[in-house]
Amino acid sequence: MYSLCDLGLYLLIYSFLGWAAEAAYYAVSRRKFCNRGILSLPLVLCYGVTFDLLILVLPTLAGRHILSFLATMIISAVVESIADHFFQRVGPKIQWNQERSRLLTGTGKGLLASAAVAAVYYAAYLIIHPVLMAGELLIPELPKRIIVIVVFVLMGVDFLAVFYEVRTGDAARYGQRQASSGQGKLAAHIYNAVWKRLQKAYPGMQRTDGAQPGAYTFAKGLCWDKLVWVFLISALLGDIIETFWCGLVDGQWMNRSSVLYGPFSFVWGLGAVVLTVTLQGLAEKNDRYVFAAGFIIGGAYEYICSVFTELVFGTVFWDYSDMPLNIGGRTNVLFCFFWGVLAVVWIKLIYPPMSKGIESLPPLAGKILTWVVVLVMACNAVLTSAAMLRYSARPAYPEPANRFEEFIDRQYDDAYMEKRWPNMISAQ
Repeated sequence: MYSLCDLGLYLLIYSFLGWAAEAAYYAVSRRKFCNRGILSLPLVLCYGVTFDLLILVLPTLAGRHILSFLATMIISAVVESIADHFFQRVGPKIQWNQERSRLLTGTGKGLLASAAVAAVYYAAYLIIHPVLMAGELLIPELPKRIIVIVVFVLMGVDFLAVFYEVRTGDAARYGQRQASSGQGKLAAHIYNAVWKRLQKAYPGMQRTDGAQPGAYTFAKGLCWDKLVWVFLISALLGDIIETFWCGLVDGQWMNRSSVLYGPFSFVWGLGAVVLTVTLQGLAEKNDRYVFAAGFIIGGAYEYICSVFTELVFGTVFWDYSDMPLNIGGRTNVLFCFFWGVLAVVWIKLIYPPMSKGIESLPPLAGKILTWVVVLVMACNAVLTSAAMLRYSARPAYPEPANRFEEFIDRQYDDAYMEKRWPNMISAQ
């Protein structure tokens, strides 16, 4: 089992290796060095995120190479799609001239490219990761934590600097600052350095907002504010739907929420966000393409959620081992079929009016409410995670180690947790 520190370290290692591979490719193809990452640091985070997911999921498919390869292909494609969407939205005033492949384009070339990328990932997992894992075990825990924390802090500062430049800058302003850089101001120097690097890596960058007339529309397009509300609404509706489904079909009326407070299922909320981001490119295509993508992505998402909750919290919230055509008890073909149908219904029928409804919110009130939702849900998620971790650890460590654990034990004891989630099974 990997600790959060281990996952952080591997995220950094593979982000650097991915950056080095891209830099080498462009050095050969363009005959010059080019930092293709968003960050100024030598890191491309989508590679690190992909490998973190792979090292969590693939051990559960050990020996099943075809399934492992398909899982690798799906995970790498979905992460790439989400990274690409974020890459386009990180600076809404900038149009990035990207050269990355798209997820499930509907062409043989796109699928072939995804398979080739997955083959590289899978080979790296089988050959490189065991060596890195052996080396990582030789690093003492304290230096490892210091390295991870320091690099993550630097990465956060780096991201904020780049985010500021692409949000506020353009080529004309860069030229003005470059002309006045003789003043020796640190801010001008940083601005020029970051913008110059971005222009070299993405020469097609240009402003896209312009001075467009008309009133400001809240959460226009597929942006952060829109996704927050998609998550919240879907988490609420998902919990209600699942509660009634279990009550009417199985005759068991029980809580299906993911958090301690409120009827919100994070699995449904995050699932809606994943489907929205990854399937937008298929919204105008035939339903069969949307169904196939939803079938694959939804099944993979459910499988990853099951692995994550088991490894991180030591609990199992669903087990389909007694159902036919199941995959490790974490998902099954029937539910993948449901995911496919849900994808069609979501992209074609539900999301468009929901999107318009969200955009109809008053801009100021919408912004304020969005950040209130983020703050409340983040606190709810942190508290829920702490309660679940303590629930899993209590059999081995019944005595709390600090005042926070005392509060958790007093407020959310075993009886409370088992009443809140009666179908939760310990994976220990």
